[in-house]
Amino acid sequence: MPFVQINILQGRSPEKKEQLIKEVTWKIAEILECPQENIRVMINEMPPENWGIAGESVKKRRTKVEN
Repeated sequence: MPFVQINILQGRSPEKKEQLIKEVTWKIAEILECPQENIRVMINEMPPENWGIAGESVKKRRTKVEN
């Protein structure tokens, strides 16, 4: 049973997350030739202050871009 975890930043709409789950499930089923019913997808949403790039949080990087 494939189990997929996807880490993303908070802020996507419920509709976008539904689309992501659907399309990831479909693609994995196609590639692995397994039933979609056996595939599990978990989306982990992170607040921007908990995600770092190049030594800075995404929250801080976004603030710098906005200013």
